[in-house]
Amino acid sequence: MAADRRIVIENCSIATVDAHDTEYPSGHVVIAGNRIESLGAGRAPEGLENVDRRIDATGHLVTPGLVNTHHHYYQWITRGLATDHNLFDWLVALYPTWARIDEQMVYAAAQGSLAMMARGGVTTAMDHHYVFPAGSGDLSGAIIRAARETGVRFTLARGSMDRSEKDGGLPPDFAVETLEGALAATEATVEEHHDSSFDAITQVAVAPCSPFSVSTELLREGAELARRLGVRLHTHGSETVEEEQFCKELFGMGPTDYFESTGWLGEDVWMAHCVHMNDSDIAAFARTRTGVAHCPSSNARLAAGIARVPDMLAAGVPVGLGVDGTASNESGELHTELRNALLINRLGAHREAALNARQALRLGTYGGAQVLGRAAETGSLEAGKLADLVLWKLDTLAHASIADPVTALVLGAAAPVTASFVNGRQIVEDGRLLHVDEDEIARSTREQAQRLARIAGH
Repeated sequence: MAADRRIVIENCSIATVDAHDTEYPSGHVVIAGNRIESLGAGRAPEGLENVDRRIDATGHLVTPGLVNTHHHYYQWITRGLATDHNLFDWLVALYPTWARIDEQMVYAAAQGSLAMMARGGVTTAMDHHYVFPAGSGDLSGAIIRAARETGVRFTLARGSMDRSEKDGGLPPDFAVETLEGALAATEATVEEHHDSSFDAITQVAVAPCSPFSVSTELLREGAELARRLGVRLHTHGSETVEEEQFCKELFGMGPTDYFESTGWLGEDVWMAHCVHMNDSDIAAFARTRTGVAHCPSSNARLAAGIARVPDMLAAGVPVGLGVDGTASNESGELHTELRNALLINRLGAHREAALNARQALRLGTYGGAQVLGRAAETGSLEAGKLADLVLWKLDTLAHASIADPVTALVLGAAAPVTASFVNGRQIVEDGRLLHVDEDEIARSTREQAQRLARIAGH
């Protein structure tokens, strides 16, 4: 939409998730081009020019779009397998299948993952892709193409693995890259696809998979590469007790100390899970402003434990939410993580004081933008920020009797998305995606899941 063309949204509740948690029981938002021009209480100002559309959002809550900070799209076509395993056993069970993916499968899986998130209010997504079998095609390009077609803002965390079974790792030998090959391919992906501009649709991060699937050299040189290129760093960290034991046995220290020794703590880094963190670990993350992608459903599915999110937030650690791969969170939706983050953390030491509904919404919006390095552009509704926002319908049977709209969104049933905008462009209307065919994606993902199962010998 041209910069001087406007969309006016009125008569809605608004949760801005700004620094003051400003809310309007009945307010307006004006979009001009790809930016939020203004917002506030009551009706929009009179006399606005070049208004292409007015939306009467009575019965709706408007929030920033949700921001997903950790995912593995390729897993869309291996959902429902190894359902009673812990992390290491789950990886051992599935790596032989994942090692046989190709470009066609990855594209279909990315379409399915992105479609499910976008129709549920995600406007900024990411994918941590680290499985690159030899001869499998342009997997990074396929994922980025699917994201552009869906219409979301997107970060590709270009992953890598160079520690296979013969080196004491978990992946099959033919599923990993060499150190030199991984670094070269990652640099090429950044050079080809990363956009550092304010309103960038596609960005790339450097993302070796995990301490138990990459060498120390790949971690250290990956960090150096990311900082030379000016992009962010992402990996898995402190997900399970077994990982902590692995690090102590192999490196003589716990995961956080190991990461610090390889250059992997800093305000340009975010890590997935961080379930098993002691006070010293949390203090190190807070001191260095290292971010965390909290994945409550996956942590529960794989029996990893309960992350100390309240303690992280109290210490000043940036925390966002993640779906994680859909082989460990079969729903593939981020808006359900708002509820699960609140409920699961209340089972921990802080009980009912762990998180409230507004903190959960902040994790899923501004917190996510923080850990992706995009809090200046998105994650809250403020004049001058990018027009990434969602209209949640809260006047139906599922929510109408809940007086507080934020409580309704977080603790109620999954709320329907009437409209979702990314960069001022609408991508969802009445719960349906506007730019891709959901039914065709469902058919394609089913076919590719069956094809992978045949190739893997299931």
